[in-house]
Amino acid sequence: MNKLFISPSPHIHSGDSIEKNMYGVLIALIPALLCSILLFGIGAIIVSLTAVLSCLFFEYMIQTFLLKKRASIFDGSAIITGLLLAFNVPSNLPVWIIIIGALVAIGIGKMSFGGLGCNIFNPALVGRVFLLISFPVQMTTWPLVEGISTAYIDAQTGATPLALLKEALHTGQSVSDFLTSETFIGYRSMLLGNIGGSLGEGSAIAILIGFCYMLFRKIITWHIPVSIFATVIVFAGILHLSNPDQFVDPFFHLLSGGMMLGAIFMATDYVTSPMSQKGMIIFGVGIGILTVVIRVFGAYPEGMSFAILIMNAFTPLINRYCKPTRFA
Repeated sequence: MNKLFISPSPHIHSGDSIEKNMYGVLIALIPALLCSILLFGIGAIIVSLTAVLSCLFFEYMIQTFLLKKRASIFDGSAIITGLLLAFNVPSNLPVWIIIIGALVAIGIGKMSFGGLGCNIFNPALVGRVFLLISFPVQMTTWPLVEGISTAYIDAQTGATPLALLKEALHTGQSVSDFLTSETFIGYRSMLLGNIGGSLGEGSAIAILIGFCYMLFRKIITWHIPVSIFATVIVFAGILHLSNPDQFVDPFFHLLSGGMMLGAIFMATDYVTSPMSQKGMIIFGVGIGILTVVIRVFGAYPEGMSFAILIMNAFTPLINRYCKPTRFA
């Protein structure tokens, strides 16, 4: 009797699954979601629900009627895409623009490559960048923090700290003049989330709570976020020391814009990031450098989204360079 059975890998199951990890990420996003509702009120709820429901709808329709296969909308990936898309747009963005962004994120960013596990770019960032290029005015009109407000389209608007810094430097002010002016809200407000911007530019503390949860649950590893933060601190710190009147300190970069959200929840996407630890560190260093370069020398005040998408394109090369050691 033959007692030897040969089967394909994996031979040992860790207990993880797509659904388990995806819903774990959703749990980690809850503090940031609650913070965005507290900061932006009804607008955050409308934008988040619209983005999530639209992503679920488009994924179901594309899988059912175009790809002719069973829909997998309950694995959690479409919900995450919708929520991250919402976190990358203003809380007063019109519903019809959000729906277009969801269609691009799911239809182009995800399903055109074959669905979950096949896309080479982060779908939420594909939708965000498409909206930024197509609707620049609406995507850069930032509501001010008004607490639990019922205002949506008519919410008061203002500039983000990154935009204010870019404008100050353009008009000839020094960094020290900007940091001591009345227009700068202070590092404490940036840490707590009392700043205008997209939903995901809220409290850094809330995002870090989600980061700690995912590390504890081993949903992600520290390599990509920490390498991004370390690179930004070193690179921006060198620039600041070389000319403190022209370049802002690294902590401003860490607490402003989509730095925290991008490094923790978007750059760590399983599909679009490298597989090896060495590759993850290279990936994170690239994102950190590109983000600072775009913010400091580029036309856009923010550079996190572009940096992640650029490094997504390099992921196959990084994986090829950082192959794991073969045991046989």
